[in-house]
Amino acid sequence: MSLKFFNQLGFKFQPHKFLNEKYQLIGPQSSFVGKQSIKRYNMKHKDGKPYPPNRNSKKVQVTLLVVVLCGFSFYLGGIFCSEKETYATKEVSREDETPIGNSAGSLQTRGSSFSECSADYQDYTPCTDPRRWKKYGLHRLTFMERHCPPNFERKECLVPPPDGYKVPIRWPKSKNECWYRNVPYDWINKQKSNQHWLVKEGEKFTFPGGGTMFPNGVGKYVDLMEDLIPQMKDGTVRTAIDTGCGVASWGGDLLDRGILTVSLAPRDNHEAQVQFALERGIPAVLGIISTQRLPFPSNSFDMAHCSRCLIPWTEFGGVYLLEVHRILRPGGFWVLSGPPVNYENRWRGWNTTIEDQRSDYEKLQDLLTSMCFKLFNKKDDIAVWQKLTDNSCYKKLDNPDSYPPKCDDGTEPDSAWYTPLRPCVVVPPVTRKVKLNALAKWPERLHVAPERVSDVRGGSEGAFKHDDSKWKVRAKHYKKLLPAIGTEKVRNVMDMNTLYGGFAAALVEDPLWVMNVVSSYAANTLPVVYDRGLIGTFHDWCEAFSTYPRTYDLLHLDNLFTAESHRCEMKYVLLEMDRILRPNGYAIIRESSYFIDVISPMAKGMRWSCREEDTEYGAQNEKILICQKKLWYSKESS
Repeated sequence: MSLKFFNQLGFKFQPHKFLNEKYQLIGPQSSFVGKQSIKRYNMKHKDGKPYPPNRNSKKVQVTLLVVVLCGFSFYLGGIFCSEKETYATKEVSREDETPIGNSAGSLQTRGSSFSECSADYQDYTPCTDPRRWKKYGLHRLTFMERHCPPNFERKECLVPPPDGYKVPIRWPKSKNECWYRNVPYDWINKQKSNQHWLVKEGEKFTFPGGGTMFPNGVGKYVDLMEDLIPQMKDGTVRTAIDTGCGVASWGGDLLDRGILTVSLAPRDNHEAQVQFALERGIPAVLGIISTQRLPFPSNSFDMAHCSRCLIPWTEFGGVYLLEVHRILRPGGFWVLSGPPVNYENRWRGWNTTIEDQRSDYEKLQDLLTSMCFKLFNKKDDIAVWQKLTDNSCYKKLDNPDSYPPKCDDGTEPDSAWYTPLRPCVVVPPVTRKVKLNALAKWPERLHVAPERVSDVRGGSEGAFKHDDSKWKVRAKHYKKLLPAIGTEKVRNVMDMNTLYGGFAAALVEDPLWVMNVVSSYAANTLPVVYDRGLIGTFHDWCEAFSTYPRTYDLLHLDNLFTAESHRCEMKYVLLEMDRILRPNGYAIIRESSYFIDVISPMAKGMRWSCREEDTEYGAQNEKILICQKKLWYSKESS
């Protein structure tokens, strides 16, 4: 009988130094074992030296242990035989409840049906759950960062949609309106209606395109920005990040101008900013600049934007602005509107004094200069700084009296998964073409092999070209299997374990966008994705993704279970896919035949309908599972 079986019955085996690292049985009838030896060992001579261990005592201990184990074997064997049917019944029911283990070898193919979560979990975000905020500190808003629940608190149920949920309005109409019942939040409507963020009209929310700094519409705001930054018009600027995005009107407007934006906001009192963005069909993730780096590689975004996002840029050693500096590529632009920009005319409305605002602006300018930014342009409420491409500025940081200092060699620039922020400047590489003006303009840059591909183990221009061609063939095959791709039914797409963003590149002409996810445990290929003009994020699929439920129309994975099943309990990966997939949304699961056989009954238990298909080359050891999530309502729904 195994030690595990004894432990389940309330007995514990502990290593004991007298028994040559064998195990001591601790239980109600065996607590005497070894006590005399322990007592003798702890006794000392009068001169303070301990008695040596008694070898005869050691033999007695071993003999007693064998006798006790034999006795318990007969005793428990009788219990087991008399209750054999009881144990067998329990084992079968346990398999039904949990058909997938934590490794490939323990995966089971028995079907299972998952229960529904209660209705109050309709907007459940496991790693940014307000129910758990009180466990974490208020300092620098750390409670809003990712704090995933421990395994024993993880939910094994299906997240229900809100009462009255409808299939989302299709793109491009969704950019301007969405169903109220899909995101039933009234606080943000009441608080921001005067700024025209959104307006409730009957069964819908409409989005007039307003914002705190552009209440008359985002279009004119971006027009002014383009006048200040001509590179926004000619394909030089392709990727952007909006910190404190509101309902993502800025990112939505830029889509029409060929600029792809990651809209970033925490789950806070503004209620579901990111959920509104994704419901509209605009790229967005949950996140906050607090104590940890954002999950993006260094020197990646062409532009960063903050429109009265209220981030205290000059506090805590300037770490927030240093993080923007890290993810912004040399030659990229940082755009700020709101305090303290244009303080001369705006200070009265900011509940402050003109002296305080002047001081804040001067501190900001000094900090930006010290980390190698220059004021590029300024007009009215908008100020634009550019990250310098000349590395001579960074040589000044070698001075030990400079602040902020240059990061030491031990700070990996691209390490961005639970990596603490540090008050130091990440110096861009001199030998890599990461500068904005060194990249091809969009759309040519999509198919040009970035220089950073050679930083990847096994990466080369040839490997990049091969991957690019491969995904063109695969995407064509996918469209035959799933004709919804390329239509209004599929807008928000996630490639759950991309390499170079090939799947997204193959779909670039379709009316959709792709969030490219690179595992935090895989090769660091995300810089290549950004150099191509695509967007993505680091993530560990052993945890929940930073988004709301029901936010993606299509999930694609390419041998994710093969790569991660040794680390992640795949049952939770599938449940997470169900959480973030919209009702009537699709999943394309490309896997080995073994994992396809395992996943199929699990998907059925999540109320998905699936069919197995061949790959484009008809390989026998690899198959494609095409699944669709059904629309269902909670039993608690009215």
